[in-house]
Amino acid sequence: PRPDLRGGTRQRDHTHLESMMSRMPFLRCNERVLSVLVASEVLRPFTDKLCDRVAKLKVGHGLDEGVTVGPLINADAVRKVAAQVEDAKTKGATVVTGGNSIENRFFEPTVLSDVDPSMLCCSQETFGPLVPLIPFSSPAEALSLANDSSAGLAAYLYSRDLGLAWRVAEGLEYGMVGVNEGVISSALGPFGGMKESGLGREGSKFGLDEYLEVKYICLGLGPTVDGLPGMP
Repeated sequence: PRPDLRGGTRQRDHTHLESMMSRMPFLRCNERVLSVLVASEVLRPFTDKLCDRVAKLKVGHGLDEGVTVGPLINADAVRKVAAQVEDAKTKGATVVTGGNSIENRFFEPTVLSDVDPSMLCCSQETFGPLVPLIPFSSPAEALSLANDSSAGLAAYLYSRDLGLAWRVAEGLEYGMVGVNEGVISSALGPFGGMKESGLGREGSKFGLDEYLEVKYICLGLGPTVDGLPGMP
């Protein structure tokens, strides 16, 4: 499946960076988050602000003081992230920060720029601290890039134009969409995706459907009675 964070990100004033960071895979190395789509006109300042935040992250043992990024699950996971970074570099991407593995199953929080959808990091689940940035020039282009996926679990978009945000959210082929919000899980919300992200929902009242059987009963009321409505 493709990424959770593939919904077109239109960040005009960077006020939602904190919310975006909450969904990026730096704090959870088991996240599938891959690509972040950023409006071309704000790509540079957005990248600078993001890298400033990434520089403050500390990699290490989860019980050590001040550590914010832990290890990957195994050595294969480290090699997978490294392979995605190398693939992106050979195809023209730039490592803005990070990009190196560290001993004992750690990997530096990494940001890539000049990324395009042909790269492995845009088509494989990463499960590591890697965020590729892809620029877009219009909402239509962002929507096309975001929906170019065999999976569709969750997407996140940020915009000061709520009318635009609503239209993009409607067009995203994902089961869950966060608009100007990075943490969308709730017992009240139906959890589930589209396409290869599965069928059905869990949570909310819709989650009960999986435990129920719909039964149709047709009852004949007999002959028409004078003065009473008949059956349609």
